[in-house]
Parts: sequence; C-alpha cells; structure tokens
Amino acid sequence: MILFTFTIAIVFAGCILWFISKKITAPLREMNDIARLYAKGDFSKSVHVNSNDEIGQLANSFTYMAKELNQLENTRKQFISNVSHELRSPLTSIKGFIIALMDGTIPSNKRAMGSHVAVVLKEGNKDDSEKLDVSILGIEPGSFLEPSVVEGKPLTEGDNYQVTVNSSLKDKGIELGDILEIEGFDETLEVIGFVEGETFNHLPSIFIDLEPWRSIHFAAPGSDMGVESPVNAIMLQGDTIDTEKLANSIDGIEIATKKEAINGLPGYTAENGTIMMMLGFLLVISAFVIGVFFYVLTLQKANQFGVMKAIGASNGFLAKAIISQITLLATISIGIGIIFTYGTAAILPPGMPFALDSSLVFSYAIILLVVSVLSSLISVRRITKIDPLQAIGRVE
Repeated sequence: MILFTFTIAIVFAGCILWFISKKITAPLREMNDIARLYAKGDFSKSVHVNSNDEIGQLANSFTYMAKELNQLENTRKQFISNVSHELRSPLTSIKGFIIALMDGTIPSNKRAMGSHVAVVLKEGNKDDSEKLDVSILGIEPGSFLEPSVVEGKPLTEGDNYQVTVNSSLKDKGIELGDILEIEGFDETLEVIGFVEGETFNHLPSIFIDLEPWRSIHFAAPGSDMGVESPVNAIMLQGDTIDTEKLANSIDGIEIATKKEAINGLPGYTAENGTIMMMLGFLLVISAFVIGVFFYVLTLQKANQFGVMKAIGASNGFLAKAIISQITLLATISIGIGIIFTYGTAAILPPGMPFALDSSLVFSYAIILLVVSVLSSLISVRRITKIDPLQAIGRVE
C-alpha cells in the first residue's frame, strides 16, 4: 500500500513537472531555432509568444533585433555621413578619461576589452554544419582579464592573430595549432592554447590581443568613428572605486558593476526567472509528495500506535518518536539525493552549461529537511487523536 501510494505521487508529480517544463521551454526552443536563422542572415522569421512575462519580452526583443539588423546597412551609411558630428562625443569622453586618469578617479588597475560575435570554421572544412558560433574577446595579454591556460601557451602582444579558446571547442574537433577561418573576413586565427569555463553570451569564448580584435570588429570603413584604439569597455578592478565620481568626470559613458553587467545580458533575466520558477514549483511539489508519503506511512501504523498508547505511551513520547524517525529518514534521503546530483554532474559533457553551487545545494537541502519535519507534525496530530480502545479492537 505504501509503495503504491508513493508510486502514484511520484507519477503525478512527474506529469506536472513534464507539462510545466514543456510549456515553459517551448518558446525558448523556438527562439533558439530562429536565432540560428538570424546568424545565417535570414531575418524573415519572427517569434510569436502570447505572454507579457520575461519570455514574452525576450520574444519582442528578438523581433526588434531582426528588424534593426535588416536596416543595419542603411543606418551605417547614414552614420558615416554624419561622422564629423558624432566625433564630438568620443573626443569629449577621451578628454574626460585622461583627466580622470591623472587625478586618480580611475584606479591604476584597469584593462580595456572588446567583444565580437562571429562564426568560425576550421580551415579546410567546407560543411556548414561544422561552423561554430563564438564570442571573440579582445584583451590585453597578461592582464587580470586573461584566464589561465590549461593547455598550450598564453597570448602574446602583437598583430599575430594567435588565440586561446574555451576547452569546450575540443568537442567540436578544435586542437592546438588549428587555423580558424572567420566568416566574412580574410583574417584567420591560430589556436595556441585552451582555457576552461569561459563563455560570453552563452557562446564559447576566443581570446585575442586587442589590436587584431580591432581589425576584425571595426573592419567596416568608418565604424571606429575616427577614434584611435577604440574598445567596447574599460574594466576596473578594486574595492574603492567611486562610480558616482567616475560618472561625473566623464561624459557619454555607462558604468555598471559586474552584477549589473551580468543582469543586463540579453535573455539573462528571462532565463533566470524561468529557472527560479521551475525550482519553486519543484519545492512545492516535493513538499506535497513528502507530506502525503509520511502521512500515509503514519496511517498504516495507526493500530500499533494505539496499542502503545493503551500500554501507557504518552502523546509526547509518540510525537518525539515520529519526528525523530522522519528527520532521520529525510536526512538520509537528502544525502543520497545530493550524492546522485553530484554524480550526475560529474558525467555530464564538458560543454553543457551546468554548474552546482554548493551553497545553493545546502540551502535547498535544509528547506527539504524543514518541510519533512513540518509534515511530520500533521502525522503527530493524527496520532494524538487515536483511541487506544478502537486500535486494540482492530488488532483483535
């Protein structure tokens, strides 16, 4: 009886989780397919999501992005024609940046960087299925922005187009010494090293010196607005950075902390909200299953508890016994679950974006334990109402 009830509860919870996850992930799968079409230059498709939540907002952003990319060429031509006017803001920012450097507003531990989304293909491959979407990040070799190399050698300064790449690209057949062709560019990249766990906008990162990055990112004439050595951002490292003073010292810039920058990534808020909602539903369903399981388990032993009360066992004694047994059983079960979770994480492919936060695992373990103990109180309430005489009658 216990096994049957537990099986029904698990099947019921599984059906609910499957239905919810399918409904939530369907728009995301559609966006993923359409994003691949956008990467190939096909902007005829648009995402249709009838909701006003974060996913609906992301879908609207996709549609807006396609429209803007379609008009990019005309916008670029108009921008170049007005370059003399647009140069005023960059020059003002550069002047303010120099002043801020001299008066110490900007700390000495600063490094420039740039990003560029591209499609690369291993030299010699002609199959479109072998193309890889990557983020090319321009950094200063030897700076705090450069990740540690786990295989090969680090970057060196110079216009040499040597790169270090995320180790997940090994699964795509990329090896040390390979030459990567960039779609739409004549330049090629030489792989000299691998780094671990480096992605940008959900794409594997390729690190390169700033100078060759500029020749890639600002390849279109006039795209650099006439600014010498342009970059996308200046990264500052330190605990005493006065962001308000920095914003007042330099016009035309945006300042964001690391956390704000991450939250500002396209789709991050929608994805994070979806995951948190799934976790919330999981906790609610888990609480329901745990409560039903322990309640049914208690009912199965109602006559035994009645006999114990008939021979002198107090309600307090039975309550302590029930709570301690449920706490022990829940602790062992949660421990086994954690072991299986880390075991599953260990066998997942390296390229899968999956990470376990130990503090988060510990927090959810505590929540499940508390839920188990609280559910035991329902069982205790049921035991206190058992009539010993009726229980003995059922035994006989």
